[in-house]
Amino acid sequence: MRAIIQHRFGGPEVLEVAEVPPPVPLPTEIVVEVKAVGVNPVETIIRSGAFPMIGQPPFILGWDVSGVVTEVVPGVNRFRPGDEVFGMPMFPRAANAYAEYVAAPARHFALKPANIDHAEAAALPLAGLTAWQGLVDVARIGPGQRLLIHGIAGGVGLIALQIAKERGAHVVGTASAPKHELLYRLGADELIDYRTTDFAEQVRDMDVVLETIGGDYGERSLRTLRPGGLLFTAVGRNDRALAAKAEAAGMRFAGISVEPDCQGLEALAALVEKGALHPHVERRLPFEQASLAHELVASGHTTGKIVLIP
Repeated sequence: MRAIIQHRFGGPEVLEVAEVPPPVPLPTEIVVEVKAVGVNPVETIIRSGAFPMIGQPPFILGWDVSGVVTEVVPGVNRFRPGDEVFGMPMFPRAANAYAEYVAAPARHFALKPANIDHAEAAALPLAGLTAWQGLVDVARIGPGQRLLIHGIAGGVGLIALQIAKERGAHVVGTASAPKHELLYRLGADELIDYRTTDFAEQVRDMDVVLETIGGDYGERSLRTLRPGGLLFTAVGRNDRALAAKAEAAGMRFAGISVEPDCQGLEALAALVEKGALHPHVERRLPFEQASLAHELVASGHTTGKIVLIP
């Protein structure tokens, strides 16, 4: 089968399409013919060698998958061949998803929503589960709460916005002005152009801040929270200094480490099917343009997700 492999750490140019053996499923696993693969920022960092999470090359990156079940190991009863599924298998271990076929545990997948295509479904798993597990499981966001989302136009931010609005929250976000029209259309209540306005001077009385940028955004966000408010971060979960500052200021702190979660995937699929969640795909690129996909994602200026098509 065809896959995108890298034999050394480096820039986007190290990604190359090659022929590799197809995966062999283990007990509890299914084989999925991949129709689309989402590209995430963490993959660009792993590729570079700055974060060798899955070891040394050669390896195949990728986790966000949408496709069709082709094989089911006896004893697995969740799916049948021909089912359309999506998921984020194996994370943070290697899933080898930049490939034409993937083998992984059945419970790392859910049925694909029928009202979106495979590219849109591949935009959901990692970003969607990060948002769901953070907002629902950790923050327990609900009616009347005030939520500030940094990077609201990114992969996690766009989905977090829609989950929060469906649950009745008031959502404020930071994003560049050209993206505001889309964000208001998806339900944002207030938007701040970070290029012209200091959010820390303008925003107050937040119940929750979702931080996806890094740098000094976390510390500056403490000024926007009400007493007892929650700062949770998808990029600085091990930042003990920030956690200590939050505690000293009378705030709460939590980091998010996304994990495979078929119940979370099913909840996201239900929102999509009722029209409350719309995945946004900025570009669909063939495997041969994987390096371009990584360049776009690493720029930090994409809206929603970049998706690769085998």
